[in-house]
Amino acid sequence: MPERIYDLQFDDYGNTRAIKVAARGIDAMRNSYINKASAFTEEERHDLGLYGMLPPAVRSLDRQTRNSIEKVERKQDDVEKFIFIRSLFDRNVTLAHALIQSNIAEYMKIIYTPTVGVACQQYSSMFRTAHGIHFFPGNIDDAEKILGTFAHRDIRVAVVTDNQGILGIGDQGAGGIAICLGKLMLYTQGAGIAPWHCLPISLDVGTDNEALLEDPNYLGWRHRRLMGDEYMSFVKRFADAFKAVFPNALCQWEDFSQQTAFDVRDAYLEDLISFNDDIQGTGAVALSAVMAATRIKEEPLENQVFLIYGAGAGGIGIAEQIEAGLMTQGLSERDARDRIFTLDRLGLVTLTNFERDYQKKFARDPQTLPWLREPQDGKLINVIEKARVTVLIGTSGQTGHFTKEAVEAMLANSDRPVILPLSNPTDRCEATPEEIVHRTAGRALIATGSPFPPVEYGGKSMQTGQCNNVFIFPGVGLGVLASGAKKVLPSFFADAAKAVADAVPLEDLRAGVLLPPVEAIRGVSQKVALAVGLAAIREKVSGPCAFSTFQHNNEEHRLERLIEKMQWQPRYLPLLAVADG
Repeated sequence: MPERIYDLQFDDYGNTRAIKVAARGIDAMRNSYINKASAFTEEERHDLGLYGMLPPAVRSLDRQTRNSIEKVERKQDDVEKFIFIRSLFDRNVTLAHALIQSNIAEYMKIIYTPTVGVACQQYSSMFRTAHGIHFFPGNIDDAEKILGTFAHRDIRVAVVTDNQGILGIGDQGAGGIAICLGKLMLYTQGAGIAPWHCLPISLDVGTDNEALLEDPNYLGWRHRRLMGDEYMSFVKRFADAFKAVFPNALCQWEDFSQQTAFDVRDAYLEDLISFNDDIQGTGAVALSAVMAATRIKEEPLENQVFLIYGAGAGGIGIAEQIEAGLMTQGLSERDARDRIFTLDRLGLVTLTNFERDYQKKFARDPQTLPWLREPQDGKLINVIEKARVTVLIGTSGQTGHFTKEAVEAMLANSDRPVILPLSNPTDRCEATPEEIVHRTAGRALIATGSPFPPVEYGGKSMQTGQCNNVFIFPGVGLGVLASGAKKVLPSFFADAAKAVADAVPLEDLRAGVLLPPVEAIRGVSQKVALAVGLAAIREKVSGPCAFSTFQHNNEEHRLERLIEKMQWQPRYLPLLAVADG
């Protein structure tokens, strides 16, 4: 089947308003962006040569969606549901997104964490249909040509992984692209970026996962991972090609290993419109939860003392965003860092024991901490007590480490301590909300990385907000695109965090909930996009938006209107039959 069987027809806001189709008959139904299955109209059936290929009744999208809901709910487990939704996406993108939108809180757990982790692990055995691009040493020199085959889709966002740091399960080789697919589905659900504008990309530089290397069914490049200069040269060849083909597209780096995540992000801050969600998105959503908590506590952000338990990419990303948040309150960089402590497997990260370069800027000088004299002084409970920590954040991936003693130490420092066990999946969480609620008599302000059921305590049902990056990255992407931003700045994430915190309903704040409900993702993403777009204008990195001729003398109103109008909804578009070529 030829790749280019359709073209997109845009309005002044960059939204696709119709699809011009050159394909006829079965080829039209085989393309998932065009296919409407039983919903092709009488006119479309005539113009696209579909008479006799479909039963005569025309079924509405709403009816199709209800039927799909019934089918997916009959599946026995989440993996079966995942397979059903992905297969539906392979056949009919619009219907798949209409299904997901019907219950985003439920289906997000299927298309992304935690179920997508299984899809990564079983990628080769579950493989049915190719999506996106797999670059490996055998084709990376043709990267520009390969990317060019997707130019007709007007790619606006790419999620790119090297497959090494997948969720909490590590190196998954070629299977990591399932993460990119899931993330882009959330870009569509949250920010309304049409699925044909999204491109998942795997940088398959090999794998050190022995099970994959020995698996005869493994589909990836069956070699040990490239390292050092070879690895960075590979990434550079990709980045150069991506910039040449899609100079205005956003590149989101996803699930790189810890040091590599910082190396790649920092190498392309100026050369690509890019960011790393595991670092900056994680940091921003954690800062959102803390900002909401300070509103509940009625205490300034700059009065808090922060301890991040787990000094990997996510933990240091959180430290970076907290530092940025504190600096917006008037603190100097030095004063902001003095309020942030990080711990890893060796205890408190200091200038004498940090293991990775990216940890250094938050490593503490032992000479400034009179209570730090012996190695055991840098352990969790002692740091909580001596540093008077009021905000405890877990990114360690170590279950049960927020013990009864640690939580009680937090209570000694604050009447309403903020405790965020963010490690995923749920069986790696530092403590469950139920444990923390009971250990603090319901006084702690809690958010988690994974969804947890409500906790029954004191005759009340207590909800726990989820620190999910989905509140950040779709809106950041939409704000970058709407403003025409030429780079992604740290200030974008501080402003995004505040927008998310401000989006928590007042009644939820009163109940101690620190994040908006997942069902509000579309509205929250619009608020984040506006904050990011205005930051781009303020920081003078915005450019003329390629998607709109709409003008207004009030820049904020123009941007708000553009953000509202450029979002795609899962509704069938008109199909216009055109001659091939």
